[in-house]
Amino acid sequence: MRNVILLISVLLLIPSISGCGTIYGAAVDERKLSTIASDHEIKARILQAFANDENVGVLKISVSSYKGHVYLIGEYETWTQRSRAIKIAKKQKGVKRLTKYLLKENPKSRCDYTKNVELTAKVKAKLIGDKGIWSTNIDVKTMQCITVLWGLVGSKTEKKKAIAHAKSVAGRKKVKSFLKVQK
Repeated sequence: MRNVILLISVLLLIPSISGCGTIYGAAVDERKLSTIASDHEIKARILQAFANDENVGVLKISVSSYKGHVYLIGEYETWTQRSRAIKIAKKQKGVKRLTKYLLKENPKSRCDYTKNVELTAKVKAKLIGDKGIWSTNIDVKTMQCITVLWGLVGSKTEKKKAIAHAKSVAGRKKVKSFLKVQK
């Protein structure tokens, strides 16, 4: 089982090794390289456990880990699916803390998949375009027209600017931030 987890971790890292991925990411990431690797391993274990669980799956819940602080952001169909996802994430080795923002799917939402992707892309473009923000450690997801930000930033100023960029995008209902200032 450990070999499977290691293989998945390596496979998750391969896309970021090519081009400017890992080298650039490691250069601008405030975490130590060993912490980044540990976070990738935690994420891989959670995603593998989700995939193996008949109730959860992996498509609607985003998983990230920053210094062992795991974030579950997404939508769920049933309360059982939500509960299982949380239970699975909590029991993984290396998880120090868990933050979840999980919404019940709403098929009647005025915000469909395309609109959510569009809003997310606009926020990411604003973050990338701001040279005063290291956006590589900021995750963005929009669901039901609610934009969620999470990850690590270098200062309170960066955090405020990232939130302001998200709020400046027209068409979203609200912005929820779980951004943490790197200590």
